[in-house]
Amino acid sequence: MDDQLTAPSTVWALGDYHRFAKQMVWSVGPELVEACEIGSGQNVLDVAAGTGNVAIRAAEAGANVVASDLTPESLAAGEREARERGVDIEWVVADAQALPFADGEFDAVTSAFGAMFAPDHQAVADELLRVCRPGGAIGMANFTPEGGVGEFFGVFAPYLPSAPQGAQPPVLWGDEEHVRKLFGDGVASLELTHTWLVERSPGGPREYCDFYKETFGPAVAAYSGEPDRVAKLDHDFLAFATRMNRGEDEGPSEYHYEYLLVKARKS
Repeated sequence: MDDQLTAPSTVWALGDYHRFAKQMVWSVGPELVEACEIGSGQNVLDVAAGTGNVAIRAAEAGANVVASDLTPESLAAGEREARERGVDIEWVVADAQALPFADGEFDAVTSAFGAMFAPDHQAVADELLRVCRPGGAIGMANFTPEGGVGEFFGVFAPYLPSAPQGAQPPVLWGDEEHVRKLFGDGVASLELTHTWLVERSPGGPREYCDFYKETFGPAVAAYSGEPDRVAKLDHDFLAFATRMNRGEDEGPSEYHYEYLLVKARKS
């Protein structure tokens, strides 16, 4: 597979991430805004913001919001959505491991299923802490290793290039002990709550798989391989979707994925 095709910012630009986010994960944005008690006049940074799942909701709550992400295409889609909803957000291309913002610049720093995908977890945690003011809130939603998403990515792993040397698995961000170690004494308080994201598809498992193939960047990249490998992936993905479906046999499909809701206060 072409290395350029599989660069992180390029992978997430494949498909239609905004369509994916609005159908599958859009419900998590308001939860993080509420957990971080984001309100009028606060300065908020949403890291690895995608198309604005959290950022748009924070702006609707009256905050002054900056949304950062590696993928310009996602930011452009988010900017269009924000404009349609009548909120003003600053959109900045940035790496979660090296944020271009001043120390203590924000009252709240958030990330929903975004910063967890950066290879260096400690660098990300250090940056989230650095740009947050003392006493400010840090909120994250991170998939857990055991809650279904680990198995989901296990389906695609053989069909994608290996992670960079030293990269840590994204789902480690959903492990309580790992999160405690990452933030260490940089936080005065840390609340960790296990909860569930429910993804729904109007049709059965096949339609669920087709939706991912059309919209979700890593899936699109995996399906760009040789025909025999694509056929094997399609078989594996459909088997996973069939096995994990909690919906009615002949009706809409439903998938439950556990995530860790992280709410911290900076020391």
